[in-house]
Amino acid sequence: MADPSSYRPKPGQIPDSPGVYKFRDEHRRVIYVGKAKSLRQRLANYFQPLTSLHPRTATMVTTAASVEWTVVSTEVEALQLEYSWIKEYDPRFNVKYRDDKSYPYLAVTMNEEFPRVQVLRGHKKKGVRYFGPYAHAWAIRETVDLMLRVFPVRTCSAGVFRNAASAGRPCLLGYIGKCSAPCVGRVTPDEHRELAEEFSDFMAGRTGTYIRRLEKQMMLAAEDMEYEKAARLRDDIEALRRAMEKSAVVLADATDADLIALAEDELEAAVQIFHVRGGRVRGQRGWVTDKVEAVDTAGLVEHAIQQLYGEESGDTVPKEVLVPALPEDTEAVTAWLSGRRGSNVSLRIPQRGDKKDLMETVARNAQQALVLHKTKRASDLTTRSRALEEIAEALDLDSAPLRIECFDISHLQGDDVVASMVVFEDGLPRKSEYRRFQIKGRVGDTQVWHGEGQDDVRSMHEVISRRFRRYLMEKEKTGEWDPEGVVEDPDEAGRPKRFAYPPQLVVVDGGQPQVAAARRALDELGISDIAVCGLAKRLEEVWLPGDDDPVVLPRSSEGLYLLQRVRDTAHDFAIRYQRSKRTKRIRTSPLDAVPGLGDTRKQALIKHFGSVKRLRQATIEQICEVPGMGRKTAEAVVVALAQAAPAAPAVNTATGEIMEDDGGGTA
Repeated sequence: MADPSSYRPKPGQIPDSPGVYKFRDEHRRVIYVGKAKSLRQRLANYFQPLTSLHPRTATMVTTAASVEWTVVSTEVEALQLEYSWIKEYDPRFNVKYRDDKSYPYLAVTMNEEFPRVQVLRGHKKKGVRYFGPYAHAWAIRETVDLMLRVFPVRTCSAGVFRNAASAGRPCLLGYIGKCSAPCVGRVTPDEHRELAEEFSDFMAGRTGTYIRRLEKQMMLAAEDMEYEKAARLRDDIEALRRAMEKSAVVLADATDADLIALAEDELEAAVQIFHVRGGRVRGQRGWVTDKVEAVDTAGLVEHAIQQLYGEESGDTVPKEVLVPALPEDTEAVTAWLSGRRGSNVSLRIPQRGDKKDLMETVARNAQQALVLHKTKRASDLTTRSRALEEIAEALDLDSAPLRIECFDISHLQGDDVVASMVVFEDGLPRKSEYRRFQIKGRVGDTQVWHGEGQDDVRSMHEVISRRFRRYLMEKEKTGEWDPEGVVEDPDEAGRPKRFAYPPQLVVVDGGQPQVAAARRALDELGISDIAVCGLAKRLEEVWLPGDDDPVVLPRSSEGLYLLQRVRDTAHDFAIRYQRSKRTKRIRTSPLDAVPGLGDTRKQALIKHFGSVKRLRQATIEQICEVPGMGRKTAEAVVVALAQAAPAAPAVNTATGEIMEDDGGGTA
């Protein structure tokens, strides 16, 4: 625990201007990012007596080992830089709203020659129009199914589209009128794009004009006694109205707005967002976060706005953003939002009418989300804390192991030897820091053993050595070993490194030999402050270095359960990597060298002959008997197999006959 006074800057060193500041820990990692109108006034607040600070702030400043800042011209620049650094450094003491799922969007790919309507998740792509998010993908499909009757836009994949075009026949949707079949030329690219534009306009809320136009066409068709056309238009109007009913009108003035509401307690906060377009709720999403910094409702709103619109631009930023409390720098946040939209954005608290009523509905959703989240996590938080305490007590550690790294070795009878490293922080997996290793059979410049079929003990020694050698290298780069503590490029040093953060506990999958190998690797590197243990599968015994007897934890122990989960996660991660390497190696075939021979015909050859060995013995005529194989391709197959096996008998490519080798010549 650091003393904040040890790194407190002198008051005259801190500028009295807008800027963004970063606190770093002893490993030079950024642990907190903040912005201020006046850096001097804001930073002075962090160096008060610890008893006068909020407990979370006190924890942060005692975890930190240094502070630095960057001066900017305006508060808007500070807001943008703060968002960029939070995204880049992922500081542990900043509030970050993390969604527990990827919400689906209805997307129209206007960047393609023939735009396609589909369900998309994840990062938004340029040139694609998005509508949503929706709570469930099936809700999108129901809406699309109703609208395709009126807007028969393509929904098929690129492969299906190409197959239909080459066959000259549309898919089923083309036959039943739910696709305009641009694949076979029923409509031109311009006509299909116009359909996609109309579909997008309708989804964007411009519904009334289009339905009135259809009603007028229906009446005209009826007057002209074109009753079939009138009936079809009537059914189209009904389909569109059913699609509209799936999103009820909530704001009568056809408003485009996002409503953000919060529910919070001392430890956590839940945020809910309703996306209203054209007066209708077009999407909803929500997050829950731990309040790892001392922040009020206004601060939580500002964080939510940053993370909600930080990657958005244009119409995806609405004209109005309604919130329960205004951020401290309301003008700066409003200017930032307006810059991202390209036009003015109104950021305000609804005071009366429909918008206030809808905000109350959003707030109730946030409160329910927080209650549900706490119900699910209440036991989990307690259980994880108890598990870490039990591990610390059983292994005689000074404190609970907040970061645990587990290593496992995997191979198939000595081939494709790989290793895995998984990371658990605060009892939860941190998948972004999982790592995979190929076992090389050497440590540093010293050859340890030769050939394949290496044993797990030597492999464990290698992987532990490689992981913690990288840790020492990163430690040296940050200047932690420099007595002056000087870092030439603090920004570069602050970015997350692959192996820069040391664990409190290393767990290996295995018993006493694997534990001894891991401990020996750490000792050789001069690392003595990291605990090591092993978990043997047979009796689930915990082994410590140098002990002849294992530590036996009760079967009902939460600590043992956590160790088992960590070990099993590492085992599964290693198995998947080993299988992928083996599959890739097995898939390598001499047939890969045959030009123009695709996977389908390769599979047909292997299925016909049973194996590559039997295929190598076949004549050209026999290969030609396989459906889809011509003589030219058969000759290429024979030549490729002969070249891949120089010790095999020679082949007469003219006749396809196998020429037996008498041992005196070359094939």
